[in-house]
Amino acid sequence: MPVLGFGTATFGGVGPFFERWGRTEAAEAERLVDLCLEAGANFFDTADMYSEGAAEEILGRTLKGRRHRALISTKATFRCGEDANGVGSSRYHLTRACEASLRRLGTDHIDVYFMHGFDALTPVEETLRALDDLIRAGKIGYIGASNFSGWQLMKALATSERYGLARYVAYQGYYSLIGRHYEWELMPLGLDQGVGLMVWSPLGWGRLTGEIRRGLAARQGRIAAGGAKGGPRVSDAYLFGVVDALDAVAEETGRTVAQCALNWLLTRPTVCNVVVGARTEEQLRQNLGATGWTLNAEQVARLDAASQEAPIYPYWHQKGFDERNPKPTVW
Repeated sequence: MPVLGFGTATFGGVGPFFERWGRTEAAEAERLVDLCLEAGANFFDTADMYSEGAAEEILGRTLKGRRHRALISTKATFRCGEDANGVGSSRYHLTRACEASLRRLGTDHIDVYFMHGFDALTPVEETLRALDDLIRAGKIGYIGASNFSGWQLMKALATSERYGLARYVAYQGYYSLIGRHYEWELMPLGLDQGVGLMVWSPLGWGRLTGEIRRGLAARQGRIAAGGAKGGPRVSDAYLFGVVDALDAVAEETGRTVAQCALNWLLTRPTVCNVVVGARTEEQLRQNLGATGWTLNAEQVARLDAASQEAPIYPYWHQKGFDERNPKPTVW
């Protein structure tokens, strides 16, 4: 599995939310996919609700005739369509959602199928048994969870073990130099249970691209287009403290701010894949340049210090009992 994946949330640009992210159409999307395949970044991540299915359709067309060269992950759970039952993780919805994704992608199998969020209204056993059946039918290879809290993921893993069902092998979650809450609960869980992390929004909703500086408004890209809507709030003091540290490291390494931010993630425990996005070839080439080199220990430590936040309870309290309750070294 490559350490970088390519996210297709910019494909299509259908609807007010995704329109702000990008309007990458078929011809441009094919060129971006070409660049990824040339670089060995052959893992492509999408979801049924991205631009109302258009992202899956565009990705499927770009991979026509070369599906064997790619790994594909997609997601279900969030509402897709007007059907009253077109949401959630019930057997009814997942069976139909998977078939619809296969049609849009133009493939007979999905390599990793993520539950996009936790459905508390459907029994966990029902969800996992439906997914287990889809695996046995050869329609999906592996399953993953996205945006679950720690207890939700652990409940699912325990249910899989109890009933001998397929288990979530990957977690797809938000993690960046300006969003390190993943470390408090989900990272220790991943280490303990052997669940790897696929990172989404590794550049902090576009704030770590190098386009944002003290006293300067973003000139272009998703932030300038209003695409930070829905993202976590970040204070200017915190953001610019991290950006200053990244600037210094970028100058030392001869790399860009974005490349340094992505490379930092590749040093973290449990991280197995970082999903990068791009609206242009230039952005994609820059992001792909985050591999093939490594920040040194001192540079990593400086970025750690600049981005460190005091954990909430009970995690700050647990740090006082590391003798018997050790935490990942990133704490």
